[in-house]
Amino acid sequence: MRILRYTLLSLFCICLLACGGATVLPEHGLPTAVPADVGFSAEKLDEIAPTLQGYVDKGQTPGFLTAVARKGKIVHFETVGMRDVENEKPVEADTIFRIYSMSKPITSVAVMILYQDGHFQLDDPVEKYIPEFKDMKVFNEEQTETHDAKTKMTIKHLLTHTSGLVYGWGDKPIDKFYGELRIFRRGSTLEEMVQKLAKIPLLHEPGQRWTYGVSTDVLGYLVEVVSGMPFEDFLQNRLFLPLSMVDTAFSVPKEKVEKFAALYRPTEEGGLQLARNAPLANDDLSFFPSGGGGLVSTTADYLRFCQMLLNGGELDGVRILSEENVKLMHYPHFQRRGGTFGLGFGIATGENDGEARRAKGSYSWGGAAATIFWIDPENELVAVLMTQLLSNRYGFGGDFERLTYQALTNTEQADN
Repeated sequence: MRILRYTLLSLFCICLLACGGATVLPEHGLPTAVPADVGFSAEKLDEIAPTLQGYVDKGQTPGFLTAVARKGKIVHFETVGMRDVENEKPVEADTIFRIYSMSKPITSVAVMILYQDGHFQLDDPVEKYIPEFKDMKVFNEEQTETHDAKTKMTIKHLLTHTSGLVYGWGDKPIDKFYGELRIFRRGSTLEEMVQKLAKIPLLHEPGQRWTYGVSTDVLGYLVEVVSGMPFEDFLQNRLFLPLSMVDTAFSVPKEKVEKFAALYRPTEEGGLQLARNAPLANDDLSFFPSGGGGLVSTTADYLRFCQMLLNGGELDGVRILSEENVKLMHYPHFQRRGGTFGLGFGIATGENDGEARRAKGSYSWGGAAATIFWIDPENELVAVLMTQLLSNRYGFGGDFERLTYQALTNTEQADN
């Protein structure tokens, strides 16, 4: 087992932590703290890595990087296993991961920046800015006929995944449209993506129900249109550079290729195989600018993004969003099966009272490669798990969450 404690990179850091102090992670990380000083049991946190190591030892997953921060200070940052099993390269503190749908909260924040700047209202029709979405058609329940949409698709519908746009992953008539048009074809643009999507009938009337799909990708194009700059440039200028998210992008630079984790999927026998033909697994390391799933990032970067939100839109003196707009994002705007949804996040309902789980009002999301994060305002806590496995068949995410909250001690101690 290889466990790297990112906060103990030198004897100097060890001395600081032993004395109850904190040190700053290299270059752009959050500060660290002795767990007890912010209401955590170090002994309980130490159970996370061995538990996750069990999944690696069974050959079910390649490796992990897990991080927990409270009150803006890291108390747990550890690696387990490999980023590249075949070449025996371990997960390291700066390993770059495909975050897939954890791109969605980032894109949603970009939209809210433009909303805050006064460029639009959330109830504005999308067609006001993207004319391709005028005169949309809607499928009937059997998907055999279409009719004119009775409701205009709004920006809020896109943010809450109630637009009627889907992913097209099944075998129903609507799914065939998505497959035939190759929405995310390599080398194409966001404008071309929207032109294709506008030809496909909606699954349901906008606002009628929650359906996961390409809504956030359309938001990426909205950012491009409204800001007047390429989507990826907007993210760099208004989010990544201000927050010092130095490894988050739609590409991996040549000088950082060694840091990029390999991508795996499970075999029928319960082992691992390289996912060579999966999205973001191509050789040129430059990906379609999908606001819904195209970004790569590091744990340190994503922690900074989450901490900014937990702080009410500010980090290290840089304000990205107002507190009011951050609250608007994690307000439960829409009831869906299994919980509620805000503007880019799933919202915890607190129905697991009595269990070691995140508090009511916590907001979160995950990615297709089994990455997860959550932000718990009640406990002033941020947690991130990174791995690269195209499967959710295993329970390591639940283990990480349970062990994190079992390590959380009383809040009075954390406030001292």
